[in-house]
Amino acid sequence: MLLEIHNLSVEFESMQDRVKALQAVSFSIDEGEIVGIVGESGSGKSVTALSILGLLEKNAHISTGSISYKGKNLLSLPKKEWQSLRGKEIGMVFQEPMTALHPTMRIGDQLAEVIHRHRSISYKEAYRQAIASLAEVQINDPELVARKYPFELSGGMRQRVVIALAMSAPPDLLIADEPTTALDVTIQHEVLKLMQELAQKRGTSIMLITHDLGVVAQVCQRVVVMYAGEVVETGTTEEVLHSPCHPYTKALIGALPDLAEQGQPLLAIPGESPDLRNRPDGCVFAPRCSCSLPICREDHPVLEPAVSGSLTHQVSCWGRNQ
Repeated sequence: MLLEIHNLSVEFESMQDRVKALQAVSFSIDEGEIVGIVGESGSGKSVTALSILGLLEKNAHISTGSISYKGKNLLSLPKKEWQSLRGKEIGMVFQEPMTALHPTMRIGDQLAEVIHRHRSISYKEAYRQAIASLAEVQINDPELVARKYPFELSGGMRQRVVIALAMSAPPDLLIADEPTTALDVTIQHEVLKLMQELAQKRGTSIMLITHDLGVVAQVCQRVVVMYAGEVVETGTTEEVLHSPCHPYTKALIGALPDLAEQGQPLLAIPGESPDLRNRPDGCVFAPRCSCSLPICREDHPVLEPAVSGSLTHQVSCWGRNQ
């Protein structure tokens, strides 16, 4: 197992409130596997990623749990050792590439600097490999692009550069946080295909954070569905998308034209996400669930096999057998 998160809870504190952003989150990513982390805004996807990278804000506190990477608990590592993993063994692709690229540095110099630092080679050789990295992410005329600044490139080109930057070490785990949100459909498809090809070529595992189940269906082997900072369903992509058990997962699928049942109107989820400053005692989705039971408001469900004997498909729902 490359990455294993167990019972991870994260709180954000302010002068007035304490927000429980993650509550007992558990999932794993195997070597060479692409796992989709899905859910609407505020579900805890990005907080989970930042916890893995050790980049939580100063007012954040990990109250329980562990993050095991290659058998090491990242939460117990010295800060310097954790920092050495970032970029070199664990790469990151952000949603907006302009925030990940230095606006006043040429593309080639940015790539070469990262490669020079992580691979301990001469700057001249690092620059040569930077050109090769640009070619690898299918950028035409990489020598010319290497001399350009980020603002001179299109959004799709910038995202390819960010992928080249994240894969330059190359890492064993790549965390991609909504990497195609700002791109049109054609470019989105190309970027996802590129990430798949690089992962297969290098054996890199990918944690793909997205709100789009269509993206998950396209590239992921497994999926983790999050809601209000909790994992509510997890399993293979086939299991979760074709045999969903949690009402929230069903609602997400029903709201997506490509996955919704043909001839049926698209669904909308009523209500709003719960206030994470005051979590309900029962199921966090119960106030928005059309099929909630009395127990749903009283007791909190735990992840259990969705069907008898299942080793992969799990759901946190009192009504899973109804």
